[in-house]
Amino acid sequence: MAQAQSTEADWVSRFADEVIAEGERRAPGKPIVVASGLSPSGPIHLGNLREVMTPHLVADEIRRRGHECIHVLSWDDYDRYRKVPAGVDASWAEHIGKPLTAVPAPPGSPYGSWAEHFKAAMIEALDELGIEYRGISQTEQYTSGAYREQILHAMKHRGDIDAILDQYRTKAKPGAKKQQKPLDEAELEAAEGSGAAAEDDGSAGGAGYFPYKPYCTVCNKDLTTVTSYDDETTELAYTCTCGHAETVLLKEFDHGKLVWKVDWPMRWAYEGVIFEPSGVDHSSPGSSFQVGGQIVGPIFGGEQPIGPMYAFVGISGMAKMSSSKGGVPTPGDALQIMEAPLLRWLYARRRPNQSFKVAFDQEIQRLYDEWDKLDAKVADGTVLPADAAAYSRATRTAAGELPRTPRPLPYRTLASVVDITGGHEAQTLRILGELDPDNPVTSLEETRPRLDKAEHWINTQVPAESRTIVRDEPDTEHLARLGEQDRESLRLLLEGLDEHWSLDGLTTLVYGVPKVLAGLEPHAKPTPELKAAQRAFFALLYQLLVGRDTGPRLPTLLLAVGADRVRKLLGA
Repeated sequence: MAQAQSTEADWVSRFADEVIAEGERRAPGKPIVVASGLSPSGPIHLGNLREVMTPHLVADEIRRRGHECIHVLSWDDYDRYRKVPAGVDASWAEHIGKPLTAVPAPPGSPYGSWAEHFKAAMIEALDELGIEYRGISQTEQYTSGAYREQILHAMKHRGDIDAILDQYRTKAKPGAKKQQKPLDEAELEAAEGSGAAAEDDGSAGGAGYFPYKPYCTVCNKDLTTVTSYDDETTELAYTCTCGHAETVLLKEFDHGKLVWKVDWPMRWAYEGVIFEPSGVDHSSPGSSFQVGGQIVGPIFGGEQPIGPMYAFVGISGMAKMSSSKGGVPTPGDALQIMEAPLLRWLYARRRPNQSFKVAFDQEIQRLYDEWDKLDAKVADGTVLPADAAAYSRATRTAAGELPRTPRPLPYRTLASVVDITGGHEAQTLRILGELDPDNPVTSLEETRPRLDKAEHWINTQVPAESRTIVRDEPDTEHLARLGEQDRESLRLLLEGLDEHWSLDGLTTLVYGVPKVLAGLEPHAKPTPELKAAQRAFFALLYQLLVGRDTGPRLPTLLLAVGADRVRKLLGA
């Protein structure tokens, strides 16, 4: 078993300490239950992933310490369909008010319902991320009668629930101004998360307060109003805006649900949840998590879970071609351009109340550089304890190691190579094989899946104007205008090509040419003047090779172009 991290090492360990102690107090000898809730009302985005990743990391630490821990993931697929998202046919508006599992999937989807369509993509991403959980469909729970006793109990105590809710209905929310501002507008729209902070709490009806809302048995929508209820017989009468009215026996009726602010605390008690985080939208005064904490004990005899408020997750640089499909990117989108351990690391290294961004732009290259440096520090034993903890949580779970790239070449190098070769496999292998002649890459499989992630990033996130297109023919006009010093610098470069034909060798060569021209040794330390000369030399090479002042790192570019073509384009 992996050794438990020091409680001082990281936030995950501190929560694990607290949850284990609380589990012993509340339910000694029983498995510890942590929970997440996701509403498959549309694409489940990277902010929602924090709802799952936070309890996953804590549950995984608890399992590493030898305790049994169940991570319950509630799919809130019995929630109402609220609105037609961008990009979906307007005719789907006819389904507003139905359970998500009763709404047809978006056009062209192979899935049987709206809910199943959006659950499927998240299930696939959670599997790739190594997240172990017990999925629970709230449609199945409600329609099977699993909560019947809890529903009847809530209806019987509806006056008590109404009194608790009423304390919050009229209260001003002094903390509202202090709420964290979402990082972008798309996140704000997607911040509803599980259930909905603004959902009807059951007080809208005219015949008194009822914490239960039927779905109409004719139109299957929740545009219903309960008109009467008898505690003894459980006779419930309701009307619907479609014109239907009926009286049912609630003790036999399984076609409705508790309103959200009552449903959530009911489930805490039903599942025995010890730990569940909540988003900013659920943590403000008068919101679901706060009100649920007042309802769970007096009404359902349970306790509110320990749970941090988690901050928003932002996005840096989403290309238009990707974002046009509507909304913010999903975990599946991120996993197309980055390996699972890197994505896990982004969530593990920041405390839940710290916001961060997932990079879809050039920042992903810097992020990968940082990750590779951390990997090297772990390997040589110089890593700090908190960094070691985050790394451990990113690369493995209690069940074992996550799959990794056998030979993780720098992401920026892989991206440059596939950019230049257009993904041509033989060309890519030739270039990667020449990066380190003493230890050549002999198969692209060694570099996967990182190579595939870098290729997907280049193809979907880098705008066409930023792609690298190597010249077919020399720029003879530019070459003819060159002064003596530029000609000499090109001669020195071409002379050294064969001897320096590796990534490290070409790095030494391109940085060394301006030094030699200045009468210095190739390994001399750079001065401000020398750095300016190097920049000018690099710009010259880029112009002659790709027709721009910048491009991929020059050593990688030279390898990719090939020695013969470099000689041709540089006028040899």
